[in-house]
Amino acid sequence: MKIVTWNCNGAFRKKFDSLSNKNADIYIIQECEDPARCTDQAYKSWAENYLWLGNNKNSGLGVFAAKNISLKFLDWEPAGLELFIPLTINDEFTMLAVWTKQANSPTFQYIGQLWKYLQAHQTKLHHSKSIICGDFNSNACWDKWDRWWNHSDVVKNLAKLDIHSIYHHINNIEQGKENEPTFYMHRNIQKNYHIDYAFASSNLLASANLAIGSPNEWLALSDHMPIIFEIN
Repeated sequence: MKIVTWNCNGAFRKKFDSLSNKNADIYIIQECEDPARCTDQAYKSWAENYLWLGNNKNSGLGVFAAKNISLKFLDWEPAGLELFIPLTINDEFTMLAVWTKQANSPTFQYIGQLWKYLQAHQTKLHHSKSIICGDFNSNACWDKWDRWWNHSDVVKNLAKLDIHSIYHHINNIEQGKENEPTFYMHRNIQKNYHIDYAFASSNLLASANLAIGSPNEWLALSDHMPIIFEIN
């Protein structure tokens, strides 16, 4: 199963074709339009098998799949946290698509949103066939020592569920020590960070491979690079 997660930086209706050569089974796209309310017919035709969530019809979180794949939305209480799509793939894998946001929270912003979401729903994650991926807007380098819900705490939480980052597993690298950026602030090549992730249950890691898009190819389209990974 080949999966792509990408924050497209808006106007996905004009960019979806850039993913055509990836031939993925599933695309998790942040900042994309709701196909149901979009007037672009080419985009609507491409997005015929999808789930979408958002407060703005022009900028939400979408999961798009090939025709032969079954996506089923899971009714997990969002509790005002943004933005998460819990789903099953072919009634076999549990996936949590992620785009963390500020969510008008004075305290639990970005990674705090994911931390709170996991506290409510982590027992529902299947320990052997779970995938969590998307734009976390976070990195361990920004941990605050006096905060119990920082990036490293989320990683530790997931590790207790035997769910781990594919990138860090393959490259044998610590969180916060990444040498491949996924985000270039203001599309400035000098302001680069690793804030997008793909996590999977440990029994899926042995078969996994992962690549991060090159800024030479993608920076003209978005400030984020796509993460392309496969699980067998």
